[in-house]
Amino acid sequence: MARETPVVGLDIGTNKICALIGESGSDQKIRVLGFGESKSEGLRKGVIVNIERTIAAIQQAIEEAETQAGLEANSVVIGISGGHIKSLNSRGMTGVAKHDREITQEDVRRAIEAAKAVAIPIDREVVHVLPYGYIIDGQDGIRDPLGMLGVRLEVDVHIITGAVTSVQNLIKSVNRAGFDMEGVVLEPLASAESILTDDEKDLGVAVVDIGGGTSDIVIYLNGSVRHSEVISLGGEHVTRDISVGLRTPHEKAEAIKKTHGCALLSMVRNGETIAVPSVGDRRDREIPLRELVEIIEIRMDELVRLIQMEIQLTGYAELIAGGIVLTGGAALLPGVTEMSEEIFGCPVRLGRPRYIENIEDFNKLDDPLYSTVTGLARYGLMRRGNRNDNGSPVGKLIGRMKQWFKINL
Repeated sequence: MARETPVVGLDIGTNKICALIGESGSDQKIRVLGFGESKSEGLRKGVIVNIERTIAAIQQAIEEAETQAGLEANSVVIGISGGHIKSLNSRGMTGVAKHDREITQEDVRRAIEAAKAVAIPIDREVVHVLPYGYIIDGQDGIRDPLGMLGVRLEVDVHIITGAVTSVQNLIKSVNRAGFDMEGVVLEPLASAESILTDDEKDLGVAVVDIGGGTSDIVIYLNGSVRHSEVISLGGEHVTRDISVGLRTPHEKAEAIKKTHGCALLSMVRNGETIAVPSVGDRRDREIPLRELVEIIEIRMDELVRLIQMEIQLTGYAELIAGGIVLTGGAALLPGVTEMSEEIFGCPVRLGRPRYIENIEDFNKLDDPLYSTVTGLARYGLMRRGNRNDNGSPVGKLIGRMKQWFKINL
């Protein structure tokens, strides 16, 4: 048999662009063939502001992954985020068409189409329509209505939209870099597929992906997405505060944050000092480490409390018994997990990619920084697998995941 075509996951972030080439492994895992990474200079808060720089960074990341994998990429699964992302929940209803009242895939499709018939501004487009519950003749709590009998079918869906121009600029950048688009996935959904277990999704859990320019939230209940949110604040804002507060260049501030950063002042010993590069030709300065940590703690406390407020406003805060799973680069700062547990008042853990078969060959990927790109590649492989097996456990998982796309399912 011919070898399957590998999939390419492409994470276009504010600080970095990552490309991962992978193929199907065992137990629903992916086998990584190649990985590439480049500095992102064309995005701000998850939105493209310089398309030429973005194109160049995309090409650099994918070429590096192609070299490692020893093959050429043609199409990619890309992640999307940014403050332009908005979501809402809706309900649709339809009558069952068959005379014997057995619910078919066509009935489900019509119910979902009815749920999508909500007023959406012309400058926005639907990215995902995610069903999370069905009702048959008034009986709710149904996850899969196919084959059941009924007269009236209703469906509750979570709809995610994005600004038309932002989505199109993302796709245009990929096309001009020389690649076709295989799919677009909201980044926190991809991250969730990389770091969560099915038990956590069923129990109820919130994924918080703290990236460079944005912090993304997605809430699962009973195995399905109930809420998603993108906050235009992230690790980049911490770096900016350090740069201004310590009067040091932005790149040096980022390096200081990664090397010496901590989110809790209580974790710092008295008397510790660090060297801070100055601007221009001035000599480096030595300052107490506490000065750096005070800046980080204030900003991270503000960000975590803002995220906590957003989760409270959803009405689901008391239902996420699985707690909070943090991922993304800023979540790596020492003390962020402890700070989050205190603010959220529930269990918090750090989420790392868990579905990579040959992680020993790519140890770098065992890091919250790469949750999104591994999730994008895993999704692409599962979506393709649906063509070969609809009845297996993998096929059933794909059946849930293919609802991510509004078209070409």
